[in-house]
Amino acid sequence: MTEQTLHAPLQCCTQLAALLLQNKYQLATAESCTGGLIAAACTDLAGSSNWFERGFVTYSNAAKTSMLGVDAALIETHGAVSEAVARAMAQGALQHSLAQVSVAVTGVAGPGGGSADKPVGTVWLAWALPSGLHAQVQHFDGDRAAVRAASVQHALTHLLTLLKAHP
Repeated sequence: MTEQTLHAPLQCCTQLAALLLQNKYQLATAESCTGGLIAAACTDLAGSSNWFERGFVTYSNAAKTSMLGVDAALIETHGAVSEAVARAMAQGALQHSLAQVSVAVTGVAGPGGGSADKPVGTVWLAWALPSGLHAQVQHFDGDRAAVRAASVQHALTHLLTLLKAHP
């Protein structure tokens, strides 16, 4: 990893913090494949308690259901790594917190667990903002650490983009 790569999430969080504070928003995270790395990147920034409300690490399907209220039938029908589940995770993070903004990530970080439909590196992300719910799929290259790092970076930079465009 380059020096720039190591500091990119912190730089993004500084800008994100300013926008969240400006809009009087709190952030909640709902993470599966990233295992809390998004929350960690946010809370690496001093003063994050002013805008970071809480993080949910919902690695198992049962945790997605019990902590975020994701319907088990939704997981059964679409799979944990899907647009429907990412959206439900983002909405559940808002419903089970005091936040107005959330980001959710569910994916296949590898090295195992992939399939023809969802190969290693497939990550669904969702963002819930007062302006609406957004979701997208990404396919990241590299080993487990690279997929997780890319997921964190994309989750935060795209949230920043969305907040700038649709506060």
